[in-house]
Amino acid sequence: MSSGKHLGKGSAKPVLPEDGLLRLFSMRFCPYAQRAHLVLNAKKVPHHTVYINLTEKPEWLVDVSPLLKVPALQLVEEKDQPSLIESLIIAEYLDEKYAENPLLPKDPLKRAQDKILLERFNGITSGFMKILTQNTGLDEFWTALDIFEQELTKRGTRFFGGDKPGFVDFMIWPWFERLSVIELKLGQEYSFDEKRFPKITQWIALLKEDAVVKSFYATPEHHNEFWRTRKAGNANYDLLA
Repeated sequence: MSSGKHLGKGSAKPVLPEDGLLRLFSMRFCPYAQRAHLVLNAKKVPHHTVYINLTEKPEWLVDVSPLLKVPALQLVEEKDQPSLIESLIIAEYLDEKYAENPLLPKDPLKRAQDKILLERFNGITSGFMKILTQNTGLDEFWTALDIFEQELTKRGTRFFGGDKPGFVDFMIWPWFERLSVIELKLGQEYSFDEKRFPKITQWIALLKEDAVVKSFYATPEHHNEFWRTRKAGNANYDLLA
C-alpha cells in the first residue's frame, strides 16, 4: 500500500491498516532503500510502503527511524513494533526471516565471501558520490569495478548468485541502474568500456530483464531528471507518483 507521494515536514503520520504487514519507510530514488524493495519483492513479502521527503523530513519519522534515515523497516508483529535501519541489515534479516527463495548462500564460507565482496563495493559507492559531489572519483570507480568484473569471471556464472540473481546482485544493482547519472554529470569524460568490463556488461543486460529488478525500476531518464532537480535544490521526489 502506497500512494507514491513523499511525505514531508508538517505532514500527518499515515494511518495504516492493522493487518500485521511490514512497513517500509523509503524514498523512491534512494539506492539503499531500493535494496530493501528488491529483497521484499524477490521474496514476495506483502508490505506497506511509506515514502519520505528526505529534504524536509516529517517530524514523526524519528518514531520509526531514530537516525532519520531510509530505509527503515517496522516489524509490526513483533513486541513493541521495533524498526530496523541500514539496508544490508534489513536485507539480511528479510532473507533469514522469509525462507522462500533464499538469496544468501547456505554454505558458511560462500556466505562470508559474499559479505566480503559487498564490503569491497564501498569503493564503487564512494567513487559514485565523489563524482556527483566533487567531480572526482571516476578512476576510483573503475578500479573498484575491476574487482567485480574479476569476481564474476572467476565464478563463471551469469550472476554473482549463480544461475539467478542472489543477495550480491540485488545489493549492488541500484548503482548500476544509475550509471546514466554519472554520464549526465561528466559528459564526454564518462565512457563505460565494455571491453574492459565484458562480464559486467552482460550482467547489466541480464538484470534489466529480471522480473524482480523490473518490479522496482526507474529509467535513466527518470534518474537523470531526479538528479537535475536535486542539484537545483528542488528535488522532485514525486517524479514517479
